[in-house]
Amino acid sequence: MSNKMLAGRYELIEKIGDGGMAVVYKAKDRLLNRYVAIKILRPELTSDEQFITSFRKESQAAAGLQHPNIVGVYDVGREGSIHYIVMELIDGRPLSDIIEEQAPLDYKQVVEIGKQVASALSLAHKNHIVHRDVKPHNIMITKDGTAKLADFGIAKAVSNSTIVNTSEGNRIMGSVHYFSPEQARGKYVDEKSDVYSLGIVLYEMLTGKVPFDGENAVQIALMHMNDEIVPPSNLVSGVPPALEKIIMKATDKYQNNRYNNAEELFEELGGVDFLSRKVGDAVLIGGKRAAQKIDDEDEAVLQELVNQKSKKKSGKKKNNQEGGKKKWIIAICVVAILAIAGSAYLLLTSKSGQEGKDVKVPDVTGKTYEEAEKILAEKKLKIKKGDVRPSADVEKDKIISQTPLADKIVKEGTVVKVNISKGKESGVVPSLVGKKYDYDQIKALLEQYGFKLGEVVKEESDDYDADVISSQDPKEGATAKEGSTVNIVVSTGSKKAKVPTLIGSSLEDAQKAIEAAGFTLGNVSIEESNIYAGGYVFWQEYQPGEMLKKGTKISIKVSKVKGQENPPNSDSSGDNGGGQGENGPSQ
Repeated sequence: MSNKMLAGRYELIEKIGDGGMAVVYKAKDRLLNRYVAIKILRPELTSDEQFITSFRKESQAAAGLQHPNIVGVYDVGREGSIHYIVMELIDGRPLSDIIEEQAPLDYKQVVEIGKQVASALSLAHKNHIVHRDVKPHNIMITKDGTAKLADFGIAKAVSNSTIVNTSEGNRIMGSVHYFSPEQARGKYVDEKSDVYSLGIVLYEMLTGKVPFDGENAVQIALMHMNDEIVPPSNLVSGVPPALEKIIMKATDKYQNNRYNNAEELFEELGGVDFLSRKVGDAVLIGGKRAAQKIDDEDEAVLQELVNQKSKKKSGKKKNNQEGGKKKWIIAICVVAILAIAGSAYLLLTSKSGQEGKDVKVPDVTGKTYEEAEKILAEKKLKIKKGDVRPSADVEKDKIISQTPLADKIVKEGTVVKVNISKGKESGVVPSLVGKKYDYDQIKALLEQYGFKLGEVVKEESDDYDADVISSQDPKEGATAKEGSTVNIVVSTGSKKAKVPTLIGSSLEDAQKAIEAAGFTLGNVSIEESNIYAGGYVFWQEYQPGEMLKKGTKISIKVSKVKGQENPPNSDSSGDNGGGQGENGPSQ
Protein backbone atom coordinates (compact mmCIF):
# COMPACT_ATOMS: atom_id res chain seq x y z
CA MET A 1 0.00 0.00 0.00
CA SER A 2 3.08 2.22 -0.11
CA ASN A 3 2.58 5.68 -1.67
CA LYS A 4 -1.19 5.17 -1.89
CA MET A 5 -3.32 8.29 -1.36
CA LEU A 6 -6.05 7.84 1.25
CA ALA A 7 -9.15 10.06 1.36
CA GLY A 8 -7.54 12.29 -1.25
CA ARG A 9 -5.17 13.90 1.25
CA TYR A 10 -3.12 11.29 3.17
CA GLU A 11 -0.15 9.89 1.26
CA LEU A 12 0.96 6.59 2.81
CA ILE A 13 4.75 6.54 2.84
CA GLU A 14 5.86 3.45 4.76
CA LYS A 15 4.61 0.86 7.23
CA ILE A 16 5.93 1.57 10.72
CA GLY A 17 3.90 -0.83 12.85
CA ASP A 18 1.93 -4.06 12.62
CA GLY A 19 -0.29 -5.06 15.54
CA GLY A 20 -3.14 -7.40 16.28
CA MET A 21 -5.84 -4.84 15.50
CA ALA A 22 -4.29 -2.56 12.92
CA VAL A 23 -1.41 -1.73 10.62
CA VAL A 24 0.26 1.65 11.16
CA TYR A 25 1.70 3.78 8.37
CA LYS A 26 3.73 6.93 8.31
CA ALA A 27 1.89 9.33 6.03
CA LYS A 28 1.88 12.91 4.88
CA ASP A 29 -1.19 15.07 5.20
CA ARG A 30 -1.05 16.99 1.92
CA LEU A 31 -3.76 19.40 3.03
CA LEU A 32 -1.97 20.60 6.20
CA ASN A 33 1.54 19.72 5.00
CA ARG A 34 2.53 17.65 8.04
CA TYR A 35 3.54 14.08 8.75
CA VAL A 36 1.07 11.91 10.60
CA ALA A 37 0.56 8.29 11.63
CA ILE A 38 -2.39 6.44 10.14
CA LYS A 39 -3.76 3.31 11.79
CA ILE A 40 -5.76 1.13 9.40
CA LEU A 41 -7.98 -1.47 11.05
CA ARG A 42 -7.59 -5.09 10.02
CA PRO A 43 -10.33 -6.38 7.68
CA GLU A 44 -11.51 -9.05 10.16
CA LEU A 45 -12.45 -6.31 12.62
CA THR A 46 -14.34 -4.17 10.10
CA SER A 47 -16.85 -6.84 9.06
CA ASP A 48 -18.81 -6.29 12.29
CA GLU A 49 -21.06 -3.22 11.96
CA GLN A 50 -21.60 -3.03 15.73
CA PHE A 51 -17.86 -2.92 16.23
CA ILE A 52 -17.40 -0.18 13.62
CA THR A 53 -20.16 1.95 15.16
CA SER A 54 -18.61 1.60 18.61
CA PHE A 55 -15.13 2.22 17.24
CA ARG A 56 -16.12 5.48 15.52
CA LYS A 57 -18.02 6.72 18.57
CA GLU A 58 -15.18 6.00 20.99
CA SER A 59 -12.47 7.35 18.66
CA GLN A 60 -14.36 10.59 18.12
CA ALA A 61 -14.70 11.00 21.87
CA ALA A 62 -10.96 10.32 22.27
CA ALA A 63 -10.20 12.93 19.60
CA GLY A 64 -11.47 15.55 22.05
CA LEU A 65 -8.77 14.69 24.59
CA GLN A 66 -6.02 17.30 24.48
CA HIS A 67 -3.16 16.35 26.78
CA PRO A 68 0.64 16.33 26.47
CA ASN A 69 0.75 12.64 27.43
CA ILE A 70 -1.93 11.46 25.01
CA VAL A 71 -1.24 10.72 21.35
CA GLY A 72 -3.39 13.25 19.50
CA VAL A 73 -6.18 11.95 17.25
CA TYR A 74 -6.70 14.22 14.24
CA ASP A 75 -9.23 12.40 12.10
CA VAL A 76 -11.37 9.25 11.93
CA GLY A 77 -12.59 8.12 8.55
CA ARG A 78 -13.48 5.49 5.99
CA GLU A 79 -12.64 4.96 2.37
CA GLY A 80 -14.42 2.00 0.85
CA SER A 81 -13.77 -0.96 3.15
CA ILE A 82 -10.79 0.78 4.80
CA HIS A 83 -11.41 2.24 8.26
CA TYR A 84 -8.65 4.42 9.61
CA ILE A 85 -7.52 6.82 12.35
CA VAL A 86 -5.16 9.72 11.70
CA MET A 87 -2.91 10.41 14.67
CA GLU A 88 0.03 12.44 15.85
CA LEU A 89 3.30 10.95 14.55
CA ILE A 90 5.52 10.19 17.53
CA ASP A 91 9.29 10.33 17.23
CA GLY A 92 9.98 7.51 19.65
CA ARG A 93 9.24 3.88 20.35
CA PRO A 94 6.85 1.81 22.45
CA LEU A 95 7.50 1.22 26.11
CA SER A 96 7.32 -2.52 25.45
CA ASP A 97 10.58 -2.30 23.48
CA ILE A 98 12.28 -0.36 26.27
CA ILE A 99 11.15 -2.92 28.86
CA GLU A 100 12.40 -5.78 26.71
CA GLU A 101 15.82 -4.18 26.26
CA GLN A 102 16.43 -2.42 29.59
CA ALA A 103 14.21 -3.84 32.36
CA PRO A 104 14.34 -3.91 35.29
CA LEU A 105 14.18 -0.12 35.03
CA ASP A 106 15.39 2.23 37.76
CA TYR A 107 12.55 3.04 40.15
CA LYS A 108 12.88 6.78 39.37
CA GLN A 109 12.21 6.11 35.68
CA VAL A 110 9.28 3.88 36.62
CA VAL A 111 7.77 6.64 38.76
CA GLU A 112 8.31 9.27 36.05
CA ILE A 113 6.66 7.22 33.29
CA GLY A 114 3.90 6.13 35.67
CA LYS A 115 3.08 9.71 36.59
CA GLN A 116 2.80 10.76 32.95
CA VAL A 117 0.49 7.87 32.01
CA ALA A 118 -1.60 8.41 35.15
CA SER A 119 -1.91 12.09 34.25
CA ALA A 120 -3.17 11.14 30.78
CA LEU A 121 -5.68 8.67 32.21
CA SER A 122 -6.82 11.25 34.76
CA LEU A 123 -7.95 13.60 31.98
CA ALA A 124 -9.69 10.74 30.18
CA HIS A 125 -11.50 9.64 33.33
CA LYS A 126 -12.68 13.20 33.99
CA ASN A 127 -14.20 13.08 30.51
CA HIS A 128 -15.87 9.73 31.30
CA ILE A 129 -13.57 7.79 28.99
CA VAL A 130 -12.09 4.50 30.18
CA HIS A 131 -9.13 3.31 28.11
CA ARG A 132 -9.58 -0.46 28.79
CA ASP A 133 -6.29 -1.47 27.18
CA VAL A 134 -3.43 0.18 29.08
CA LYS A 135 -0.26 -1.78 28.26
CA PRO A 136 3.35 -1.01 27.30
CA HIS A 137 2.57 -1.53 23.59
CA ASN A 138 0.14 1.42 23.77
CA ILE A 139 2.57 3.76 25.54
CA MET A 140 5.01 5.58 23.27
CA ILE A 141 8.17 7.11 24.74
CA THR A 142 9.59 10.05 22.81
CA LYS A 143 13.31 10.77 22.52
CA ASP A 144 13.05 13.40 25.26
CA GLY A 145 11.40 10.90 27.63
CA THR A 146 7.79 11.99 27.32
CA ALA A 147 5.27 9.16 27.63
CA LYS A 148 2.25 9.28 25.32
CA LEU A 149 -0.74 6.98 25.70
CA ALA A 150 -2.38 5.78 22.49
CA ASP A 151 -5.31 3.71 21.24
CA PHE A 152 -8.21 5.26 23.13
CA GLY A 153 -11.44 4.00 21.62
CA ILE A 154 -10.30 0.78 20.00
CA ALA A 155 -10.26 -1.24 23.19
CA LYS A 156 -13.94 -0.76 24.06
CA ALA A 157 -15.04 -1.61 20.56
CA VAL A 158 -12.97 -4.79 20.42
CA SER A 159 -13.33 -5.85 24.07
CA ASN A 160 -15.74 -8.66 23.29
CA SER A 161 -13.13 -10.28 21.04
CA THR A 162 -10.17 -10.20 23.39
CA ILE A 163 -10.46 -13.56 25.12
CA VAL A 164 -13.38 -15.46 23.65
CA ASN A 165 -11.94 -15.67 20.14
CA THR A 166 -9.58 -18.59 20.71
CA SER A 167 -8.36 -18.81 17.16
CA GLU A 168 -7.51 -15.15 16.83
CA GLY A 169 -7.38 -14.08 20.49
CA ASN A 170 -3.63 -14.00 20.94
CA ARG A 171 -3.15 -12.08 17.71
CA ILE A 172 -6.02 -9.65 18.21
CA MET A 173 -4.82 -8.44 21.58
CA GLY A 174 -1.89 -9.23 23.82
CA SER A 175 -3.74 -7.40 26.58
CA VAL A 176 -4.61 -10.32 28.83
CA HIS A 177 -1.37 -9.87 30.78
CA TYR A 178 -2.67 -6.44 31.82
CA PHE A 179 -6.36 -7.31 32.23
CA SER A 180 -8.12 -6.43 35.46
CA PRO A 181 -9.98 -9.32 37.15
CA GLU A 182 -13.32 -7.70 36.28
CA GLN A 183 -12.33 -7.51 32.61
CA ALA A 184 -11.35 -11.17 32.70
CA ARG A 185 -14.77 -11.98 34.13
CA GLY A 186 -16.55 -9.81 31.57
CA LYS A 187 -17.97 -7.65 34.38
CA TYR A 188 -18.38 -3.89 34.82
CA VAL A 189 -15.29 -1.93 33.80
CA ASP A 190 -14.53 1.53 35.20
CA GLU A 191 -11.64 3.89 35.97
CA LYS A 192 -10.28 1.43 38.52
CA SER A 193 -9.78 -1.11 35.73
CA ASP A 194 -7.34 1.29 34.06
CA VAL A 195 -5.65 1.79 37.44
CA TYR A 196 -5.14 -1.99 37.70
CA SER A 197 -3.65 -2.22 34.21
CA LEU A 198 -1.29 0.68 34.86
CA GLY A 199 -0.28 -1.03 38.10
CA ILE A 200 0.71 -4.11 36.08
CA VAL A 201 2.73 -1.89 33.71
CA LEU A 202 4.55 -0.35 36.70
CA TYR A 203 5.23 -3.86 38.01
CA GLU A 204 6.69 -4.97 34.67
CA MET A 205 8.89 -1.89 34.34
CA LEU A 206 10.20 -2.43 37.86
CA THR A 207 10.82 -6.19 37.63
CA GLY A 208 11.13 -6.94 33.92
CA LYS A 209 8.30 -9.45 34.24
CA VAL A 210 4.50 -9.46 34.22
CA PRO A 211 3.07 -10.91 37.44
CA PHE A 212 1.02 -13.56 35.63
CA ASP A 213 2.03 -15.60 32.60
CA GLY A 214 0.83 -18.89 31.18
CA GLU A 215 0.33 -21.03 28.14
CA ASN A 216 -2.82 -19.30 26.91
CA ALA A 217 -5.03 -16.27 27.45
CA VAL A 218 -7.65 -18.12 29.50
CA GLN A 219 -5.04 -19.46 31.94
CA ILE A 220 -3.60 -15.97 32.45
CA ALA A 221 -7.06 -14.47 32.92
CA LEU A 222 -7.79 -17.04 35.64
CA MET A 223 -4.55 -16.05 37.38
CA HIS A 224 -5.68 -12.41 37.45
CA MET A 225 -8.92 -13.54 39.07
CA ASN A 226 -7.53 -16.02 41.60
CA ASP A 227 -3.77 -15.76 42.22
CA GLU A 228 -1.95 -13.33 44.49
CA ILE A 229 0.67 -11.02 42.99
CA VAL A 230 4.20 -11.61 44.27
CA PRO A 231 5.51 -8.27 45.65
CA PRO A 232 8.10 -6.66 43.33
CA SER A 233 10.72 -6.56 46.11
CA ASN A 234 10.70 -10.36 46.12
CA LEU A 235 12.03 -10.30 42.55
CA VAL A 236 14.39 -7.31 42.47
CA SER A 237 16.29 -5.21 44.98
CA GLY A 238 16.14 -1.43 45.34
CA VAL A 239 12.34 -1.07 45.37
CA PRO A 240 11.15 1.81 47.60
CA PRO A 241 8.56 0.43 50.04
CA ALA A 242 6.22 3.32 49.24
CA LEU A 243 6.34 2.47 45.53
CA GLU A 244 5.69 -1.21 46.21
CA LYS A 245 2.71 -0.29 48.36
CA ILE A 246 1.31 1.84 45.51
CA ILE A 247 1.68 -1.01 43.01
CA MET A 248 0.09 -3.56 45.34
CA LYS A 249 -2.87 -1.26 46.01
CA ALA A 250 -3.33 -0.44 42.32
CA THR A 251 -3.38 -4.17 41.46
CA ASP A 252 -5.70 -5.29 44.24
CA LYS A 253 -8.16 -7.87 42.91
CA TYR A 254 -11.10 -5.97 44.38
CA GLN A 255 -12.03 -2.71 42.66
CA ASN A 256 -13.08 -1.05 45.93
CA ASN A 257 -9.61 -1.58 47.39
CA ARG A 258 -7.78 0.20 44.56
CA TYR A 259 -7.30 3.89 43.96
CA ASN A 260 -10.60 5.45 42.93
CA ASN A 261 -9.11 6.91 39.77
CA ALA A 262 -5.86 7.70 38.01
CA GLU A 263 -5.57 11.12 39.65
CA GLU A 264 -5.21 9.49 43.08
CA LEU A 265 -2.54 7.18 41.65
CA PHE A 266 -0.75 10.18 40.11
CA GLU A 267 -0.68 11.96 43.47
CA GLU A 268 0.71 8.90 45.26
CA LEU A 269 3.47 8.49 42.66
CA GLY A 270 4.16 12.20 43.01
CA GLY A 271 4.77 11.64 46.71
CA VAL A 272 7.46 9.04 45.98
CA ASP A 273 9.03 11.33 43.39
CA PHE A 274 8.92 14.33 45.73
CA LEU A 275 10.60 12.48 48.59
CA SER A 276 13.15 10.86 46.27
CA ARG A 277 14.24 14.25 44.92
CA LYS A 278 14.71 15.57 48.45
CA VAL A 279 16.50 12.65 50.12
CA GLY A 280 17.80 10.64 47.14
CA ASP A 281 18.08 6.88 47.41
CA ALA A 282 17.53 7.08 51.17
CA VAL A 283 13.91 6.62 50.09
CA LEU A 284 14.82 2.92 49.80
CA ILE A 285 15.16 2.86 53.61
CA GLY A 286 17.43 -0.16 53.77
CA GLY A 287 15.69 -2.44 51.30
CA LYS A 288 12.64 -4.62 51.44
CA ARG A 289 13.27 -6.38 54.75
CA ALA A 290 14.10 -3.15 56.52
CA ALA A 291 10.86 -1.74 55.16
CA GLN A 292 8.98 -4.44 57.01
CA LYS A 293 10.25 -2.96 60.27
CA ILE A 294 8.71 0.44 59.59
CA ASP A 295 5.54 0.87 61.60
CA ASP A 296 2.45 2.90 60.76
CA GLU A 297 3.60 5.91 62.79
CA ASP A 298 6.83 6.15 60.78
CA GLU A 299 4.91 6.00 57.53
CA ALA A 300 2.47 8.62 58.77
CA VAL A 301 5.37 10.97 59.56
CA LEU A 302 6.86 10.46 56.11
CA GLN A 303 3.51 10.94 54.39
CA GLU A 304 2.88 14.14 56.31
CA LEU A 305 6.29 15.45 55.28
CA VAL A 306 5.68 14.54 51.65
CA ASN A 307 2.36 16.37 51.70
CA GLN A 308 3.76 19.61 53.10
CA LYS A 309 3.12 22.41 50.64
CA SER A 310 6.15 23.43 48.63
CA LYS A 311 5.85 27.16 48.22
CA LYS A 312 8.80 28.58 46.32
CA LYS A 313 7.71 32.18 45.94
CA SER A 314 10.24 34.89 46.72
CA GLY A 315 9.66 37.32 49.55
CA LYS A 316 8.82 34.71 52.20
CA LYS A 317 9.24 35.81 55.77
CA LYS A 318 12.32 34.55 57.57
CA ASN A 319 10.34 32.44 60.04
CA ASN A 320 8.58 30.65 57.16
CA GLN A 321 11.94 29.85 55.59
CA GLU A 322 13.29 28.56 58.87
CA GLY A 323 10.13 26.50 59.37
CA GLY A 324 10.57 24.93 55.93
CA LYS A 325 14.20 24.11 56.69
CA LYS A 326 13.20 22.49 59.97
CA LYS A 327 10.64 20.30 58.21
CA TRP A 328 13.23 18.98 55.80
CA ILE A 329 15.81 18.49 58.56
CA ILE A 330 13.18 16.39 60.36
CA ALA A 331 12.35 14.54 57.15
CA ILE A 332 15.97 13.68 56.42
CA CYS A 333 16.52 12.64 60.04
CA VAL A 334 13.49 10.37 59.99
CA VAL A 335 14.62 8.71 56.77
CA ALA A 336 18.19 8.39 58.07
CA ILE A 337 17.00 6.79 61.31
CA LEU A 338 14.84 4.36 59.38
CA ALA A 339 17.73 3.56 57.07
CA ILE A 340 20.03 2.83 60.02
CA ALA A 341 17.35 0.70 61.66
CA GLY A 342 16.85 -1.12 58.40
CA SER A 343 20.56 -1.75 57.99
CA ALA A 344 20.78 -3.11 61.54
CA TYR A 345 17.88 -5.39 60.83
CA LEU A 346 19.55 -6.61 57.66
CA LEU A 347 22.69 -7.45 59.66
CA LEU A 348 20.69 -9.44 62.18
CA THR A 349 18.76 -11.37 59.57
CA SER A 350 21.89 -12.07 57.54
CA LYS A 351 23.57 -13.49 60.65
CA SER A 352 20.63 -15.74 61.38
CA GLY A 353 20.70 -16.87 57.75
CA GLN A 354 16.91 -17.09 57.70
CA GLU A 355 14.30 -15.08 55.85
CA GLY A 356 10.58 -15.56 56.33
CA LYS A 357 8.84 -17.33 53.48
CA ASP A 358 5.69 -16.07 51.81
CA VAL A 359 2.50 -17.65 53.15
CA LYS A 360 -1.20 -17.16 52.42
CA VAL A 361 -3.20 -15.96 55.42
CA PRO A 362 -5.91 -18.50 56.32
CA ASP A 363 -9.49 -17.43 57.03
CA VAL A 364 -10.08 -17.64 60.80
CA THR A 365 -13.36 -15.70 60.98
CA GLY A 366 -16.01 -17.68 62.79
CA LYS A 367 -13.36 -19.59 64.77
CA THR A 368 -12.58 -19.32 68.46
CA TYR A 369 -9.35 -17.60 69.49
CA GLU A 370 -7.80 -20.95 70.41
CA GLU A 371 -8.79 -22.52 67.09
CA ALA A 372 -7.44 -19.54 65.18
CA GLU A 373 -4.19 -19.62 67.15
CA LYS A 374 -3.63 -23.24 66.14
CA ILE A 375 -4.52 -22.65 62.47
CA LEU A 376 -2.22 -19.64 62.23
CA ALA A 377 0.63 -21.43 64.03
CA GLU A 378 0.56 -24.12 61.33
CA LYS A 379 1.35 -21.35 58.83
CA LYS A 380 4.01 -19.89 61.19
CA LEU A 381 1.88 -16.81 61.79
CA LYS A 382 1.25 -15.09 65.12
CA ILE A 383 -2.05 -13.93 66.60
CA LYS A 384 -3.09 -10.88 68.59
CA LYS A 385 -6.41 -10.06 70.24
CA GLY A 386 -8.06 -6.89 69.00
CA ASP A 387 -11.43 -5.54 70.10
CA VAL A 388 -14.18 -7.49 71.79
CA ARG A 389 -17.42 -6.10 70.41
CA PRO A 390 -21.11 -7.00 70.04
CA SER A 391 -22.20 -8.74 66.85
CA ALA A 392 -25.64 -9.60 65.55
CA ASP A 393 -24.21 -12.23 63.20
CA VAL A 394 -21.26 -13.92 64.92
CA GLU A 395 -21.61 -16.09 68.04
CA LYS A 396 -20.04 -15.04 71.30
CA ASP A 397 -16.28 -15.79 71.57
CA LYS A 398 -15.97 -16.33 67.81
CA ILE A 399 -13.83 -14.13 65.56
CA ILE A 400 -15.68 -11.35 63.74
CA SER A 401 -12.87 -10.04 61.54
CA GLN A 402 -9.12 -10.27 60.96
CA THR A 403 -6.22 -8.16 59.71
CA PRO A 404 -4.53 -9.00 57.32
CA LEU A 405 -7.52 -10.39 55.45
CA ALA A 406 -7.77 -14.03 54.44
CA ASP A 407 -5.77 -15.08 51.34
CA LYS A 408 -3.34 -12.17 51.58
CA ILE A 409 0.31 -13.09 50.99
CA VAL A 410 2.52 -12.22 53.97
CA LYS A 411 5.84 -13.27 55.50
CA GLU A 412 6.11 -15.99 58.12
CA GLY A 413 5.98 -14.45 61.59
CA THR A 414 3.41 -11.81 60.60
CA VAL A 415 0.93 -10.94 63.36
CA VAL A 416 -2.75 -11.44 62.53
CA LYS A 417 -5.01 -9.22 64.62
CA VAL A 418 -8.49 -10.64 65.36
CA ASN A 419 -11.63 -8.98 66.71
CA ILE A 420 -13.85 -11.19 68.84
CA SER A 421 -17.62 -11.22 69.23
CA LYS A 422 -19.39 -10.51 72.52
CA GLY A 423 -22.52 -11.93 70.95
CA LYS A 424 -25.77 -10.12 70.32
CA GLU A 425 -26.12 -7.89 73.37
CA SER A 426 -29.47 -6.37 74.15
CA GLY A 427 -29.38 -2.65 74.74
CA VAL A 428 -25.79 -2.01 73.58
CA VAL A 429 -25.51 0.57 70.81
CA PRO A 430 -23.38 -0.60 67.83
CA SER A 431 -20.71 1.50 66.13
CA LEU A 432 -21.90 3.52 63.15
CA VAL A 433 -19.18 6.19 62.89
CA GLY A 434 -17.06 5.75 59.78
CA LYS A 435 -19.63 3.65 57.95
CA LYS A 436 -20.91 4.67 54.54
CA TYR A 437 -24.39 6.14 54.91
CA ASP A 438 -27.10 4.15 53.22
CA TYR A 439 -30.49 4.64 54.86
CA ASP A 440 -31.75 1.10 54.36
CA GLN A 441 -28.49 -0.57 55.42
CA ILE A 442 -28.02 1.56 58.56
CA LYS A 443 -31.68 1.10 59.49
CA ALA A 444 -31.37 -2.68 59.10
CA LEU A 445 -28.14 -2.77 61.14
CA LEU A 446 -29.74 -0.89 64.04
CA GLU A 447 -32.78 -3.14 63.96
CA GLN A 448 -30.48 -6.16 64.37
CA TYR A 449 -29.44 -4.62 67.70
CA GLY A 450 -32.98 -3.67 68.67
CA PHE A 451 -32.83 0.04 67.86
CA LYS A 452 -34.42 2.41 65.38
CA LEU A 453 -32.78 4.98 63.14
CA GLY A 454 -33.70 8.42 64.38
CA GLU A 455 -32.78 11.88 63.12
CA VAL A 456 -30.28 12.15 60.28
CA VAL A 457 -28.41 15.46 60.16
CA LYS A 458 -25.96 16.40 57.43
CA GLU A 459 -22.96 18.59 58.24
CA GLU A 460 -19.56 19.46 56.80
CA SER A 461 -16.63 17.61 58.31
CA ASP A 462 -12.88 17.82 57.81
CA ASP A 463 -12.42 14.31 59.20
CA TYR A 464 -14.88 12.31 57.12
CA ASP A 465 -15.63 12.03 53.41
CA ALA A 466 -19.04 12.89 52.01
CA ASP A 467 -21.84 10.39 52.84
CA VAL A 468 -19.91 8.89 55.75
CA ILE A 469 -21.36 8.88 59.29
CA SER A 470 -19.28 11.30 61.38
CA SER A 471 -21.01 10.97 64.78
CA GLN A 472 -23.85 9.21 66.56
CA ASP A 473 -26.01 9.66 69.65
CA PRO A 474 -26.00 7.53 71.78
CA LYS A 475 -22.34 6.62 71.20
CA GLU A 476 -20.97 3.15 70.45
CA GLY A 477 -21.12 0.82 73.45
CA ALA A 478 -23.64 2.94 75.32
CA THR A 479 -26.58 1.21 76.99
CA ALA A 480 -30.05 2.18 75.79
CA LYS A 481 -33.54 0.71 75.90
CA GLU A 482 -34.53 -1.58 73.07
CA GLY A 483 -36.69 0.27 70.57
CA SER A 484 -35.08 3.63 71.29
CA THR A 485 -33.67 5.72 68.45
CA VAL A 486 -30.07 6.38 67.44
CA ASN A 487 -29.46 9.76 65.81
CA ILE A 488 -26.60 10.21 63.36
CA VAL A 489 -24.69 13.00 61.65
CA VAL A 490 -23.66 12.36 58.04
CA SER A 491 -20.74 14.25 56.53
CA THR A 492 -21.40 16.32 53.42
CA GLY A 493 -17.70 16.56 52.79
CA SER A 494 -14.84 18.60 54.07
CA LYS A 495 -14.65 22.33 54.56
CA LYS A 496 -11.31 21.70 52.98
CA ALA A 497 -10.68 20.38 49.50
CA LYS A 498 -7.92 18.49 47.75
CA VAL A 499 -5.64 20.49 45.46
CA PRO A 500 -6.04 19.16 41.90
CA THR A 501 -3.20 18.28 39.54
CA LEU A 502 -2.66 21.33 37.34
CA ILE A 503 0.76 20.74 35.78
CA GLY A 504 0.35 19.75 32.15
CA SER A 505 -3.05 21.46 31.80
CA SER A 506 -3.90 24.48 29.68
CA LEU A 507 -4.73 27.67 31.56
CA GLU A 508 -8.42 27.23 30.78
CA ASP A 509 -8.47 23.64 32.06
CA ALA A 510 -6.43 24.58 35.12
CA GLN A 511 -8.85 27.37 36.01
CA LYS A 512 -11.81 25.01 35.62
CA ALA A 513 -10.12 22.41 37.84
CA ILE A 514 -9.29 25.02 40.49
CA GLU A 515 -12.85 26.33 40.59
CA ALA A 516 -14.41 22.86 40.46
CA ALA A 517 -12.40 21.94 43.57
CA GLY A 518 -13.72 25.00 45.41
CA PHE A 519 -10.65 27.23 45.11
CA THR A 520 -10.00 30.44 43.17
CA LEU A 521 -7.31 31.21 40.62
CA GLY A 522 -4.55 33.36 42.07
CA ASN A 523 -1.64 34.99 40.27
CA VAL A 524 -0.84 33.64 36.79
CA SER A 525 2.75 34.21 35.69
CA ILE A 526 3.78 33.79 32.06
CA GLU A 527 7.36 32.55 31.76
CA GLU A 528 9.64 31.02 29.16
CA SER A 529 10.13 27.26 29.33
CA ASN A 530 12.53 25.08 27.38
CA ILE A 531 10.63 21.94 28.37
CA TYR A 532 6.94 22.82 28.25
CA ALA A 533 5.10 23.82 25.11
CA GLY A 534 3.36 27.18 25.06
CA GLY A 535 0.18 27.51 27.07
CA TYR A 536 0.80 24.69 29.57
CA VAL A 537 0.94 24.99 33.35
CA PHE A 538 4.42 23.95 34.53
CA TRP A 539 4.27 25.02 38.20
CA GLN A 540 1.56 25.20 40.82
CA GLU A 541 1.71 26.85 44.23
CA TYR A 542 0.48 23.86 46.23
CA GLN A 543 1.24 20.15 45.89
CA PRO A 544 -1.46 18.00 44.24
CA GLY A 545 -3.46 16.23 46.92
CA GLU A 546 -2.79 18.81 49.62
CA MET A 547 -5.90 19.68 51.68
CA LEU A 548 -6.65 23.41 51.75
CA LYS A 549 -9.54 25.54 52.93
CA LYS A 550 -12.05 26.10 50.14
CA GLY A 551 -11.75 29.52 48.57
CA THR A 552 -7.95 29.59 48.84
CA LYS A 553 -6.22 31.29 45.91
CA ILE A 554 -3.87 29.04 43.94
CA SER A 555 -1.20 30.69 41.81
CA ILE A 556 0.28 29.00 38.74
CA LYS A 557 2.97 29.52 36.11
CA VAL A 558 2.22 29.01 32.42
CA SER A 559 4.78 28.56 29.66
CA LYS A 560 4.89 31.39 27.16
CA VAL A 561 3.61 30.79 23.65
CA LYS A 562 6.39 31.49 21.18
CA GLY A 563 5.85 34.59 19.10
CA GLN A 564 3.09 35.90 21.36
CA GLU A 565 3.32 38.55 24.02
CA ASN A 566 0.28 37.17 25.81
CA PRO A 567 -1.12 33.64 25.28
CA PRO A 568 -4.82 33.16 24.46
CA ASN A 569 -7.33 33.37 27.35
CA SER A 570 -5.19 36.06 29.04
CA ASP A 571 -7.37 38.23 31.26
CA SER A 572 -5.12 39.38 34.09
CA SER A 573 -3.21 42.48 32.99
CA GLY A 574 -1.20 40.44 30.56
CA ASP A 575 -0.20 37.94 33.25
CA ASN A 576 -2.63 35.12 32.49
CA GLY A 577 -1.79 32.59 29.82
CA GLY A 578 -3.39 29.70 27.99
CA GLY A 579 -3.43 28.07 24.63
CA GLN A 580 -2.76 24.59 23.40
CA GLY A 581 0.53 23.28 22.08
CA GLU A 582 0.67 20.36 19.70
CA ASN A 583 3.24 18.67 21.90
CA GLY A 584 3.12 18.77 25.67
CA PRO A 585 5.57 18.73 28.54
CA SER A 586 7.61 15.90 29.87
CA GLN A 587 6.33 15.89 33.39
